[in-house]
Amino acid sequence: MKTQDLVSRLAASGAVVDRSAMRRRFWSPIAWAVVVCVVLVLAFVGPRDDWRAASLLPMFWLKLAFPAATAIAATMLLRALGHPGARTRAAAASTLLPFALVWMMALLVIAGSHAGDRVALLLGHSWLQCLLTIPALSMPAFALAFSAARTLAPTRLALSGAIAGLVAGAVAALAYALHCDEMQAPFLAVWYALGMLAPAALGWLAGPRLLRW
Repeated sequence: MKTQDLVSRLAASGAVVDRSAMRRRFWSPIAWAVVVCVVLVLAFVGPRDDWRAASLLPMFWLKLAFPAATAIAATMLLRALGHPGARTRAAAASTLLPFALVWMMALLVIAGSHAGDRVALLLGHSWLQCLLTIPALSMPAFALAFSAARTLAPTRLALSGAIAGLVAGAVAALAYALHCDEMQAPFLAVWYALGMLAPAALGWLAGPRLLRW
């Protein structure tokens, strides 16, 4: 059968194209990544003991907003990277913005604190747990974020892999924040940021292999 004959038959078939199918294939793994990470945290370590009182504090919601905003912006950037020729500058700036705001808050807190308190503000009492738990928790989300990226057609494979890893790290940090009782901006700016960036670094390395098409 000639190509033109095949095209003519397909055009005449009247088959209905589900235009939302690709969107569902991309967003479904991302939604599952959030669900899986939250369930793992609630099932194995539980929410922080004082979550009712903490939920009345603005810093509690700011702590959740940091990884949540990063996850949303990084997901939008990942989707844009999956469409060759799509503009990514605005999405990239939106992805960097939560980090910039938290780092600015951290600098203000450090500048306004007593010199003897600065180490405690940076380390808290669980810096190592945070640094290890967020990347470990991100692994299921990492697989799901890469699954979402593979439904598209990324051409910048290392960058797309890094952003998929950042999505996973941000989702994991959001889930972990439900358990973590650290509330200081310097702690978030260092350890939450590093916890999210570690899967991004892994994604940068894995992207050229896992996203090849």
